[in-house]
Amino acid sequence: MLKIIDLFDLFHSAAGEWLKGFTWPWEALEGITDTILRLGAGLDPQEYDHPREDVWIARSAKVFPSAYIGGPCIIGPETEVRHCAFIRGSALVGAGCVVGNSTELKNVILFDKVQVPHYNYVGDSILGYKAHMGAGSITSNVKSDKLPVVIRCGEERMATQRKKVGAMIGDEAEIGCNAVMNPGTVIGRQAIVYPTSCVRGTVPEKHIFTAEGVLKPRA
Repeated sequence: MLKIIDLFDLFHSAAGEWLKGFTWPWEALEGITDTILRLGAGLDPQEYDHPREDVWIARSAKVFPSAYIGGPCIIGPETEVRHCAFIRGSALVGAGCVVGNSTELKNVILFDKVQVPHYNYVGDSILGYKAHMGAGSITSNVKSDKLPVVIRCGEERMATQRKKVGAMIGDEAEIGCNAVMNPGTVIGRQAIVYPTSCVRGTVPEKHIFTAEGVLKPRA
C-alpha cells in the first residue's frame, strides 16, 4: 500500500519512467530537481516556452501575471497557474493541473490533473493523478523536533532518513478543506480525508479519514 506502484499510475506524469526506479515514493524526493532539469532540456521548443533559466512552461498553459515561478520548474499543457501562486522551485507540474491563488509549491511532483486550487501549501510531496486538495489544506513537511521523518503504517515504521517529507497522496484522493497532512502522511488511491482533519500515518486505499481520526471504508 505504501509503494509507488500502489499509489500512482505512472503513465500520468513526465517523471513516470524515472519513478519506476524507486520502491517507496519518498525516495524520489532527493532527485526531483535533477529530474526536472533533465526533462526540461529535452522539451520541444515548439510546445514549451523557456522564459528564463530552468523554467519551461507549456504554450497551452495559462499563467496569471501575478504568479511567481522559480526554477527548476516545468508547467505542463493546459495547466492553469492562478493569481499569486508561489512556485518556489523544483516543481514538476503535469498536464491539466490547477495551481491556485496563494498556493505554494516546493520540491513536488504533481501528476496530471492535480488540483491545488486555493491557499494550499505543498512541499516535499508527490500528488497522484486527479488528486485534489480542498481550500486551505496543507502538507506539513518538517517535524516539530526537526528529527528525520518516519513513515507509519499500523504498527510498521519506516525511516526515511530525511528531515523534510510531506505527503504522498495517491491517485484520485480527495483532501477536505483545512486538513493538515502531517510529515510522512500517505493517502491511498481514492481515499477521502474529511475537512479540518489532522492526518498522521497512512489512510488506506478507498477509505475515509474523519475529522475525529476514525477510518472507515468508502461505500
